Amino acid sequence: MDRARLEAFSDGVFAVAITLLALNLTVAGPGHGLLRHQLWEHRWAFAAYLLSFFVIGIIWVNHHALIKSIALVDRMLLFLNLVLLLFVVLIPFATSTVADYMSQGNSRDARVAMVLYAGVLLGMSIGFGAIFEWTLHGERTLQPLPPEAHWRARLRFVGGGGIYVVAIVVAAFNAIAAFVLIALVAVYYIAQRTPSSPADPQGPGESGETGVL
Repeated sequence: MDRARLEAFSDGVFAVAITLLALNLTVAGPGHGLLRHQLWEHRWAFAAYLLSFFVIGIIWVNHHALIKSIALVDRMLLFLNLVLLLFVVLIPFATSTVADYMSQGNSRDARVAMVLYAGVLLGMSIGFGAIFEWTLHGERTLQPLPPEAHWRARLRFVGGGGIYVVAIVVAAFNAIAAFVLIALVAVYYIAQRTPSSPADPQGPGESGETGVL
């Protein structure tokens, strides 16, 4: 399989996942109170949608930057990519769960919902990190990273999974604080420059100049 087909399939999954997010944006309609009150009651649904929309968008940008640098697509890469997509398609489910339960404030169910959400993002980060690790071995990229730079690149690229681990721990005590933490990370990486090579991917989820959500 060439990389164009891999990227096209992945783009289709990203498109479906980002579209599914909007299915939870509903209001009861006329006869159920003032519209502004209905919108306020669904504020967490809109907030969760906005955050997840940009999370998936950043993943898509990073995926495009990483795949375009790959010279060889093998069976292992295909399965690693499927692991990433597995968690991408779980984001709409996790988002709808957060939207449903965050309206209860910092209840036990709300905290569990945020643990689920952060856990899905952690799985996505691990999946992306596995693809990056694959690029570090053999002549698999158009511009292979020097061996002496591998560990530094690993720390920059996959170290961000630690933020999601922190978010999971925080969510166990305060769901709103965990949501804000994940949102701030996303905002930070949206402002970063566009990646140009496997040694320079960008995205929320880690410290340093480069990384992946």
